[in-house]
Amino acid sequence: MNLPFTVEQFFDVFQRYNTAIWPAQIVAYVVGIAALGLALRPSSVSSRIVSAILAVFWIWTGVFYHIIYYSHLVSAARIFGIFYVLEGVLFLIMGTFRGKLSFGFRYKPLPIIGACFILYAMVIYPLLGMSFGHVYPRAPMFGVAPCPMTIFTFGLLLWVVDSVPAYLLIIPLLWSFLGMSAAINLQVPQDYGLVVAGVLGTALILTENRKAKMLSHQFNVG
Repeated sequence: MNLPFTVEQFFDVFQRYNTAIWPAQIVAYVVGIAALGLALRPSSVSSRIVSAILAVFWIWTGVFYHIIYYSHLVSAARIFGIFYVLEGVLFLIMGTFRGKLSFGFRYKPLPIIGACFILYAMVIYPLLGMSFGHVYPRAPMFGVAPCPMTIFTFGLLLWVVDSVPAYLLIIPLLWSFLGMSAAINLQVPQDYGLVVAGVLGTALILTENRKAKMLSHQFNVG
């Protein structure tokens, strides 16, 4: 696929963006670690805060990265930004205001896989980036760039104790497919992890939702 910009121009956007928002990258790590700590001590209040943190990540990335910076390179980035803001609003409504998302780590396959996604987003992704020559500020950073933040989101959604509303998965999954384009055309091999997180995470969550629905039906019938 022929892109309307060069790889160099793509990473120029990250350079301008990261330079302008500094030290938001450090704050993002602090807030991300706080979200993990809250999820490890589950309660209705902590889950609402975790949802709010995810909402802030999505809205920030939609407004500041996509709409303000990336749109100078790709006009469609404004549309990406709107969808990112929408996802953030959904987290606010469903998780923070209505309390429909309950986060908590358990020693079960799905949360463990989620922990692997989180580790990849926060640690392995930037290390791989550096090994491929993507050094700050010309690199996607956790919490303030779309791809590692989306991987982190899938990781936390795999920690949800009850069912995850399927519509919360649509925008992250669609973006994970766009990550394949970045991995191939923009020389960002670490984004292959985004595709894995998106496809595997969505499949696992939907399967778990189906199991929970069947168990609920059996219980009600019984």
